[in-house]
Parts: sequence; structure tokens; C-alpha cells
Amino acid sequence: MAEIELAATPKTERAKPAELVQLIVFRLGDEDYGIRIEQVKEVTVTPEVARMPKTPPFIKGIANLRGDIIAILDLEERFRLRPAGRPIPERSYTVAVEAADYTLGLMVREVPRPFTLPLSQIEPAPEFVQDAGTRDKYLEGIAKLPEGGIIIVLDMRKLLTPSEVLRLPGKGASS
Repeated sequence: MAEIELAATPKTERAKPAELVQLIVFRLGDEDYGIRIEQVKEVTVTPEVARMPKTPPFIKGIANLRGDIIAILDLEERFRLRPAGRPIPERSYTVAVEAADYTLGLMVREVPRPFTLPLSQIEPAPEFVQDAGTRDKYLEGIAKLPEGGIIIVLDMRKLLTPSEVLRLPGKGASS
């Protein structure tokens, strides 16, 4: 009789599968950072970068990425995460990310890797973690991993301030 009752259990009472989030994960300094995969256009070896005048130090310059001229950013420098004395590697990788009205490249040391986790594992970032002067918060949250580690999840649409977006090399020409 128990088998009959089990078979009659409506499908709506079964546990719903957890909503999954796919991230592209990379290291900055000694920590893991991630970006939602839908914000990533591609990952490639960093192309030749041409330095541009009057840009912030964390904007390394511009590069031709498959016919598109994009700004290349060094997030370790932007977030002041590069340990003292650690040089920029000869070979780096670029994560091309898309925001609403621009594409830019994030220079990272190691090949980024895909990572999937339940959305429930990403908690909002505490207010004290972000710069109080930053109007838009660029941290989506902190992903807690079952083995005890964390991934800091960035929201690429909020990484740059509106004035920084206007200062991107080539931005004036493409607008």
C-alpha cells in the first residue's frame, strides 16, 4: 500500500532543483574571483596592448581583439591586490566582458576556469567590504564553497564608474 501512496505523490511536492549559476573564475592576488558566464564574451591569451595617454594606471591600454578595439584593465592594480614585488607575468590571459554599452578586457595571470554552483551559495557582499565612496557596488556577492573556500563574485556592469566608462580608450569614438 505504501508503494501506491508514493506513486500517487504529485510532482509539485518533489524538491525543486537548485538554480545554478555558472561563473568564470580567475585569481587576483591570492584570491579567487568570478564573473557570471553570461557577462563573458571570450577568454584568450592577452593580445599586444598599446598604451594610451591620460588613462588611469589600471587601464593598461587598448588591444585589437578579433577586430574590436577594447580597453585592457588590470584588476589586480585596480583593487590594489598585487603583492609587493610580484611582476606582471610575460604571458597573461584576457577575459573579454560585456556591459550594456562597452566591452573590455580583464587581464589575469592564469587561465580562467568555469565553475558551477547553486545560486543559494552566493551571499550578498557585506557593506564594509566595498569602498564607501563607490556609488555603484561592483561586488555581486561572496560564494561560499562546500570545502570552506570562497569566490568573490563581481558584477561587471558596475565595475567602472560612469566617468571611468567615458574615459575608456576608444569610447568617445564608438559612441
